[in-house]
Amino acid sequence: MKNIFNKYKNCKNGVVVLKKTEPGMCGGTDATLDTKAPKRIDSEEMTFFQVESVLDDTPGDDDRIGFISAFAAPAGENTFVYLMTGEPFRRGGRRGSWALLKENIFPRLAALVNECDLAAKNGLHSTTHGLPENFGGSVDIRYASGERISFSNNQTRIITRATGVKIAELFREAMSGERSPLPDISALKAISYEENRRGGGFTRATLTLLPDGTATNEKKSKYDDPTVYESVKLVDAGTVNAIKANIENTGILAWEALPANGYPFSKDNSLEFVFEGGRTIKVMGDRVTPDQLSNGFFNILLEMTAKH
Repeated sequence: MKNIFNKYKNCKNGVVVLKKTEPGMCGGTDATLDTKAPKRIDSEEMTFFQVESVLDDTPGDDDRIGFISAFAAPAGENTFVYLMTGEPFRRGGRRGSWALLKENIFPRLAALVNECDLAAKNGLHSTTHGLPENFGGSVDIRYASGERISFSNNQTRIITRATGVKIAELFREAMSGERSPLPDISALKAISYEENRRGGGFTRATLTLLPDGTATNEKKSKYDDPTVYESVKLVDAGTVNAIKANIENTGILAWEALPANGYPFSKDNSLEFVFEGGRTIKVMGDRVTPDQLSNGFFNILLEMTAKH
């Protein structure tokens, strides 16, 4: 699949600085406007959709959601979608769900983007320093033509309530449709983690599940010196069950076919899940994933490396 996350071309050309934090200033706002960002999208072939925004200043139920985070990306022949809604400033009041859909929902999303005129604020980015996380929102929508809708403001909501509700309704309706099957977690036999760092360092760990519900974790690591450090640890059944729950809750098995994000890293890392019958699913650490679910990958590698 073609990398849809190439660096935004000519990012300095045509960008106007609206506000700039002075050196040594505590707080302040940095704001820019890309005057070349299109206010009308000609392409109808969308390739990526991510919208996150606070919608209201008061908590609400499903009919009056105060926060929305919606994500859709191609996953091979399928579409991986994630939706989180809930209260605006309290993570405990939010509910998230994911699905690997057989439907290509991008044509419907492209029509909704045009209906809601999301390109109207294209190119405008504002960051006020010192504000808490998710105080405002961001939009990142990409097309096969290279056109892009991108704007953000961490100080205030960036889409209307009506737009947020329409996005949530589209995602909920799509997620009720036919899904592509993933392996049964009860058939999981082993998880392998591999990390290759610049300079020749590496970490390799294999979590092998045992019939009694426990597991063994074998790890090898090499750092700046030539020594290879090895360890074998027993993992209790409670930890194994927590890892399985993390896999199911995050949908990490559906991430294998997601596109690469295109960002340079100082290391390459991956998780490989091995199931009965020999089926394997390999998840790369550089995939495009929803912000709320990226911790799923990290939590597994942390359990297999840092804790053992």
